[in-house]
Amino acid sequence: MNAQEIRNAYLKFFADKQHAVIPRAPLVLKDDPTTLFTGAGMQPLMPYLLGEPHPDGTRLVDSQTCLRSQDIEEVGDNRHTTFFEMLGNWSLGDYFKQDQIRWFWEFLTDVVGLDPSKLYVTTFIGYEAGGIPRDEESVEIWKKLFAEKGIEAGIAEIGSEADGYEKGVQPGQRIFLYDGDKNWWWRGSKIAEMTPGEPGGPDTEVFYEFDSIEHDKSWGEHCHPNCDCGRFMEVGNSVFMEYLKTETGFEKLPKQNVDFGGGLERIAAAKLDSSDVFKISLLWPIIEKLEALSGKKYDSHTESMRVIADHLRAATFLAVDGCVPSNKEQGYVMRRLLRRAIRYSFDLGIEQNFLQEVVPVIADLYVDDFPEVKEQRETIIAVLVKEEKAFRQTIRKGLKEFEKIAARRAGDKQTYEDGTSVTPHSKDANATLFGEDIFVLYDTYGFPVELSVEEAFKRDIEVPDSWRADFDLMMQQQRERSQTAAKGTFKGGLEGHDLIHLKYHTATHLLQSALRQIFGPELRQHGSNITTERLRFDFNLERKMTPEEKAQAEELVNGWIADDLPVSYTMYPTEEALDMGAIGPFGERYGDEVKVYQMGEGEQCASLEICGGPHVDHTGQLAEGGKRFKITKEEASSAGIRRIKAILT
Repeated sequence: MNAQEIRNAYLKFFADKQHAVIPRAPLVLKDDPTTLFTGAGMQPLMPYLLGEPHPDGTRLVDSQTCLRSQDIEEVGDNRHTTFFEMLGNWSLGDYFKQDQIRWFWEFLTDVVGLDPSKLYVTTFIGYEAGGIPRDEESVEIWKKLFAEKGIEAGIAEIGSEADGYEKGVQPGQRIFLYDGDKNWWWRGSKIAEMTPGEPGGPDTEVFYEFDSIEHDKSWGEHCHPNCDCGRFMEVGNSVFMEYLKTETGFEKLPKQNVDFGGGLERIAAAKLDSSDVFKISLLWPIIEKLEALSGKKYDSHTESMRVIADHLRAATFLAVDGCVPSNKEQGYVMRRLLRRAIRYSFDLGIEQNFLQEVVPVIADLYVDDFPEVKEQRETIIAVLVKEEKAFRQTIRKGLKEFEKIAARRAGDKQTYEDGTSVTPHSKDANATLFGEDIFVLYDTYGFPVELSVEEAFKRDIEVPDSWRADFDLMMQQQRERSQTAAKGTFKGGLEGHDLIHLKYHTATHLLQSALRQIFGPELRQHGSNITTERLRFDFNLERKMTPEEKAQAEELVNGWIADDLPVSYTMYPTEEALDMGAIGPFGERYGDEVKVYQMGEGEQCASLEICGGPHVDHTGQLAEGGKRFKITKEEASSAGIRRIKAILT
């Protein structure tokens, strides 16, 4: 039984027990501003667990996609992923412990077919200060279920996680009792910190034992179910929302809920009896594709392939749910996932665009079970491939320069393909990467700061604690050097302020937006010049534009002109303007306050740029006299810089 079959069997198992199968919520919850992503299966159902009636009744089941961006640095071992699915079932004031525990046990052992002798469970030991006894009901249910399989189920009263490392697992023990830090749930953290009016309750977890893994004593003297050495892996957790915190203590809730979550990837790994979740059917085909593209084997390039497979799967579902790479919030996380995946592809020797080969493999793993993936398959591929194309040149140049800096810092003398050689400076010998190096990589080569730090870590190059302060200082010095006499007022290459100049100036902004839409957000202005006869616009691109790309740019600009978008400006503090995504020809080199021109509003915003102006009042003015935007020439301006000349004709 593979992962897809486990998911479908789980939904059917609970549907047969009168549960309504509900669709997954998107990874980006529009009505929950407290979090960037859906990070747990129960998150979208919190209102109903707290008392609001659900339109589909009191018994619910689903498979919820989740993303935890805080785990991004952990990906590379055998079990951490940023993206995962949580199988979930809920009882809203309906069944409780007896049914829930038995049903999940039946699903694991009878449906999935896990060996019950490799399963261990944890329950709540009680909270004496609050007058809450240990969860005897769950203990007795578990004892009976193990007995039905002919397994002795001894009880271990552990207490804290630290106690677990002291006591370990003794022969015959199957049921382990932990304190409120491990086996109690409420919306906060510690049980002692619960506030009056908050619901909560004990939980019971199921763990699968990989007995081929020897305990790593660096975690603690003895292994136990909640040990992090990898021998035990949690596959499911049933939360019993049973109590209400009051001013005087705890009391039983009039309606008691069940909230269950089980990791699909983990259950599938347990089915394979493999502690490596990347061997399951939702991840292994991605690994196989990477092996085919690179000619490398998973066993020798394990970490790189794991990072790529996880990050691209996460980015794929973000694209499914309407997220696009950007420099803010969810879009920034998506961009970081993609950039890390592309960075690790270099470790595999993949230096050409490869997402167009890998993303379809990922999408096809889900098209049969998630209609939204099938409907948006081609859009998903286009969004991710576009980001890769925009970033790959940046990463290639940045890595090459990083190699030179690393060699200089290490004291090596090296000669490169371009004929340049690097010799160490005595003051740099045995040093690693300084804030000034990170600044140069960022400012000159567009190399993301976080990748510089990660590269240093991967290569065991020291990064001093002062790097951030040094980087920020150099950034500030650059801003000060680059301030103009007009304090943020820029002429935009205009030779005059006649109406035709304003029209061409407005058209230049629209052209830049069109080019960024075609080639990605890494595209930047490198100069412009506007006369009464034409506009000229320079931008970074390593090759000629195709006829199709030029036609697409013209179509986008003429579409925005036809939409007759309003053109307006607002003064903003420079930092606020940059944070909101405004772009400008001088990057971050401005005064304290800038003018931001906006063309269109809301979803119809075609351009948001820092600019001194002036512009027309609305884009429709560019079409006066029946004129249209037309590119007349596209040519090289300098190495890596292209030049467009265009007219309104």
